Amino acid sequence: MTTKPHEIVERALELSTADGCVVIADEESSANLRWAGNALTTNGVTRGRTLTVIATVDGGQGAASGVVSRSAVTADELEPLVRAAEAAAREAGPAEDAQPLVTGVPQSADFTDAPAETASEVFAAFAPALGEAFATAQAGGRQLYGFAFHSVTSTYLGTSTGLRLRHDQPTGTLEVNAKSPDRTRSAWAGAATRDFTDVDPLALDAELAQRLAWAERKTDLPAGRYETLLPPSAVADLMIYQLWSSGARDAAEGRTVFSKPGGGTRVGEKLSALPLTLRSDPGEPGLEAAPFVVAHASGDESSVFDNGLPVGPVDWLRDGTLRHLPTTRHSAALTGLPSAPAADNLVLEGGGTQSLADMVAGTERGLLLTCLWYIREVDPATLLLTGLTRDGVYLVEGGEVTGVVNNFRFNESPVDLLGRAVEAGRSERTLPREWSDYFTRAAAPALRIPDFNMSSVSQGV
Repeated sequence: MTTKPHEIVERALELSTADGCVVIADEESSANLRWAGNALTTNGVTRGRTLTVIATVDGGQGAASGVVSRSAVTADELEPLVRAAEAAAREAGPAEDAQPLVTGVPQSADFTDAPAETASEVFAAFAPALGEAFATAQAGGRQLYGFAFHSVTSTYLGTSTGLRLRHDQPTGTLEVNAKSPDRTRSAWAGAATRDFTDVDPLALDAELAQRLAWAERKTDLPAGRYETLLPPSAVADLMIYQLWSSGARDAAEGRTVFSKPGGGTRVGEKLSALPLTLRSDPGEPGLEAAPFVVAHASGDESSVFDNGLPVGPVDWLRDGTLRHLPTTRHSAALTGLPSAPAADNLVLEGGGTQSLADMVAGTERGLLLTCLWYIREVDPATLLLTGLTRDGVYLVEGGEVTGVVNNFRFNESPVDLLGRAVEAGRSERTLPREWSDYFTRAAAPALRIPDFNMSSVSQGV
């Protein structure tokens, strides 16, 4: 019986009668811990498989594609899945993004190996430290809530053009919320990790204890523009949305903030006076991602025809100047820009060496944020975003945090923020809180914004 991932890929390719075929098998395992009130509540381990078949059919007016994905596919269900993808391709019109399937990429040496897996053992060192954090928090009169999640996805990609590629992607997230016994004060901290060997629950608890202490004194502030320190988590959330909104085709067609007045794109334009560099690199230490395109569907910045295309380092912004926009092979040809598929990570660097605490010490009066929440787009032409602050907005006076203030709704464009930022701290790995379900591999510095727009007061916590 065909059960191993690479065998399923090979069998699906054998069954295909389409002109071209791409098969992606994703084998995922996960482990999690959850806790509330300084005590573990649940834990578990899951495993699953998703198979995606992409059939391409050459027609008189161009190639068409059909995509079908299903979970827990058995050997008996394999042929019907392949036939469904072929039927979808034959019923579809010519695909606008049609390109020849990728060739010439060396086979992964471990393509026939068993999938990598995670298990509860990933928390072997973390769990005892978490228990110590519970005891410390209990003694300090605060309660910890949160979860730790770890997954490993082994992706097997095979094509009718001979590609046999494999990538193992570990992903870990840790989120902790501390509350005062009367529930009037709350603070959040999070971390991203590959294996839970580099996260310290006791250190996170100490940070949360400090924030709850800050919140003992509260001052209400009106809406307005404030000098604001955006921590790495908030900066990463904004930069991720910017990356997602920077597709080359939309920019060239005049639909985004990266469109040049009169036509074309803003590639080559100076966006920030600070020496900011925004980049993606599948080989970035600690943030490693797939070194080839894995596209389960076609969209503005992805194409199923590009599956297996090598992904390399790309500077989206270099020393404050826009250098590249994400492209597929199709959109690169349309816009005349270089092919630049985006890796599944993002790094912002500004050359700074100061920590967030150092930047607080250098602030005469301003606001220190914890994180952003419920980010939504208001205007694609300017990339104006709105959202909320959450779990702590702190007042800084004379280089010290003097208390907590109310939450706000903000209205800002990340592109404008890059242009108005006056200081960048030291870049560090961070967990983007808003997008942690989709994008965890990020590093960013804290940014000082002299006039961050807190458009209205929010009653949220």
